[in-house]
Amino acid sequence: MNNIDITKAYIKAVQTGDQATLGNIISPEVVWHQPGNNQFSGTHRGIAAVAALLGRMMEVSKGTFAITRADHYMANGDWVAITLEFAGEANGIELRQPGVDLIRIEGGKIAEVRLFSSHQDQEDAFWGR
Repeated sequence: MNNIDITKAYIKAVQTGDQATLGNIISPEVVWHQPGNNQFSGTHRGIAAVAALLGRMMEVSKGTFAITRADHYMANGDWVAITLEFAGEANGIELRQPGVDLIRIEGGKIAEVRLFSSHQDQEDAFWGR
């Protein structure tokens, strides 16, 4: 699989909750950069920390947080950028906005994830402190 194929498999696995695929394509040493100024912001290192982060996000959103659309996949060496839309409901706020995920592939696995939100202040309110 090339880097775009790996990234498409990742997005599909996130959308369908396919934990087995996620476990196979995310590096155990993954570094995840969560943007903003909210309870989840910061750098999370290792698959256990990232799994805990994502699990907590699903708890806070009562399972509503999702990637609702992934449109364009663009590769540049080890990096793949994806334009997408994410949505959910948490803390009495409905959120739907475009964003970009930037994913670095190393050795056929996702080694690093950087997320970008179009309206970070709205996402910060959505997740809360």
